[in-house]
Parts: sequence; C-alpha cells; structure tokens
Amino acid sequence: MRAQEPTADRQHQRCVSSHPERSSRCHSERSEESRQLILGSTIYEQLQRSFASLRMTRLMRRTTGFTFVELMASITILILLTTVALPLARVQIQRSKEVELKRDLREMREAIDHYKDFADRQMIPVKADTFGYPPDLKTLVEGVELKGSITAKYKFLRKLPVDPMTESDDWGMRSMQDDTDSRSWGGQNVFDVYSKSDGIGLDGTKYSDW
Repeated sequence: MRAQEPTADRQHQRCVSSHPERSSRCHSERSEESRQLILGSTIYEQLQRSFASLRMTRLMRRTTGFTFVELMASITILILLTTVALPLARVQIQRSKEVELKRDLREMREAIDHYKDFADRQMIPVKADTFGYPPDLKTLVEGVELKGSITAKYKFLRKLPVDPMTESDDWGMRSMQDDTDSRSWGGQNVFDVYSKSDGIGLDGTKYSDW
C-alpha cells in the first residue's frame, strides 16, 4: 500500500498546477484517496488478525484433542494396573493373617503344653478329670499358684490372642476326652485350640483344621 503514495502525490500536484481554480476539488479528491488508502490498510490488518486468530483456534483444538487422548490412555493404564494390583493386595493381606493365625495357635498350644509339664511335675495343683491340662484358656492368662507358695503365680500367657480371621478372642477348644475333629467342647479341660473361622486358606485347607 505504501508504493501507491508517490503516485498519488504526483497526480495531486498535476491537478493543482493544471487547474488552479479547481484547487479545492483537487484537495477533496486527495482526501478521498487518503481515506480509501486508510480504509484498505485497515481492512488488510483486520484480515491478517482474523487469519491469525483462525490458525490459533485450530492449533488449540489440535492440542486439546491430543491432551484428551493422552488422558484417556492414562486412565486406561491406571484401570489395568488397579485390576492387577487389587487381587495381589488381597492375597498379601490374607497371607499376613494366615501367618498371624499360625503364630497365635502355636503360642497357645505351647502354653497348654507348658501347663501340662508343670502339672506332670506336680508344680501346680491339678483338678480332677483335667489330665493335667488347663481347665480353660483364661487360666493360662490369670496364672496358677505354685505349690509351696501362697502368693506366687505362674502365668503361661501374657494375654489371649485375637483370631485374625474372626477378629475375636473366642477360640474353639477341645478337651482330652473330645474327638480329634470335634467342633464342640466337652468342658473338662483344654487339650487343643482351633479357629472358629469357616474360611479356606491359600493352601486349600480350612482354617479350623490348622
């Protein structure tokens, strides 16, 4: 648009020099041409801005679409990882509970055997029909008075453990007189203990048979 300005100036000069009496008209034509040039320049700048805005909009759309695809891919991967991780976490929790159950059963059975050893050595009083086994699990925690001592008590358990499978300290018990697979306690003594859970272990056996 700037290349046309010298030509317009020469035309204006020729108009004034050739027709002095039409000087005002020449000035009007000059003003009209200037307005047209300014208008053309303005339209050109607006078109440039419009094209730039259009390119930016397209670029933003492409960027947004790419980000959405990335988001969907991330969500899909997260779902897959969660699907794999949750079963593994459940197995790990179950295995930890099984380890705790075995430890609790071993601790109580060792306490029962320890009580039986004290009874066989006549270090503690033995009740009838107990065969030297504790009358209940509570006795192992509260302790038993040693023979020849008035105040001294020997405790075989610090506390009664909680079954991790049932979350209760209510353990199944068998007496010396009960069958080895009995699920009801005769009440004469505590020969063995077992979990009252109906669950199945990772090895395929019942917790109540451990």
